[in-house]
Amino acid sequence: MGEGIGSLLPFVLMFVVVYFFMIAPQMKRAKKEKKFAAELKRGDKVITKSGLHGKISELNDKDNSCVIETMAGKLKFDRSSISMEMSSKLNAPVKVK
Repeated sequence: MGEGIGSLLPFVLMFVVVYFFMIAPQMKRAKKEKKFAAELKRGDKVITKSGLHGKISELNDKDNSCVIETMAGKLKFDRSSISMEMSSKLNAPVKVK
């Protein structure tokens, strides 16, 4: 009986390590991105994951999309295509030294 538990222990420890270093951070990041997409509002300056800069002019909750106004015109994007990291850097207050 003691040998069965002893041989199973490395697998359990390996799963715990993988969970805390890989799975949990991914779940936390996905939750933050979902919250970011839900909190978008008209007038927010954003950058898409493909690098397009613009300002949100319309939000559609029905199909989870938004219309982004750029210098070239208006384009419709899915909210998940907006980059949380780049958009938050764009809207961050400027620090003066």
